[in-house]
Amino acid sequence: MVTITNLHKKFGKNIVLSGIDLNINEGGIFAILGPNGSGKTTLIKSILGMVIPNKGTITVMGENIKHNSAYRNKIDYLPQIANFPSNLKVKELITMIKDLRGRTSEDEYLINHFKLEPFLNKKLGTLSGGTKQKVNIVLTFMFDCPLIILDEPTAGLDPISLIRLKEIIKIEKDKGKTILITSHIMSFVEEISDEIVFILEGKIHFKGTIAKLKKNTNQPNFEHAIASILIDNHA
Repeated sequence: MVTITNLHKKFGKNIVLSGIDLNINEGGIFAILGPNGSGKTTLIKSILGMVIPNKGTITVMGENIKHNSAYRNKIDYLPQIANFPSNLKVKELITMIKDLRGRTSEDEYLINHFKLEPFLNKKLGTLSGGTKQKVNIVLTFMFDCPLIILDEPTAGLDPISLIRLKEIIKIEKDKGKTILITSHIMSFVEEISDEIVFILEGKIHFKGTIAKLKKNTNQPNFEHAIASILIDNHA
């Protein structure tokens, strides 16, 4: 689904990605983890074509993404921070995005699932952060794409909305889709992920299942296993 070979990116003198090699197979949920500044967001934005690497190749669904934008039509992307026009109503934004992308049949189901009906006629600038995130989620999942990228999808969600998000993610996984997620919420990652990719200082330090990570680090739980990678690399 996604193959990354010898990917390098620096901003000025700051090296952000340093020789990343990564293969994401089709189908399943892959969590991309790492501390702030580790290169997670740069990696995701490189896959999306929003950041141009200094070196290396990325293929998505068999297509080299360099000088190619058509592949993005097969990706659903939830950004970490959604900057919506504050004077637009929620239903106007949904209609606008549907007109831009041109195909959806899921928006009414998702609006109902996340209980957004009372907010459809409200302006986006008046909404709470959690409600904006639910709008963000609806906009992401209402298109039927084989690759879904979610950057901190749990941000601002109340516990019930978080349960609904997990339900949607599992439904999409069951359709055979590939889902990439970044999150700082380890309990969320542990519950839904098939594999994790741990990035530190622009390099991949682990790729595999959580069970394998616990075994490799000889730690009883996921958070301690992650902590041990950090400790080992800063000893």
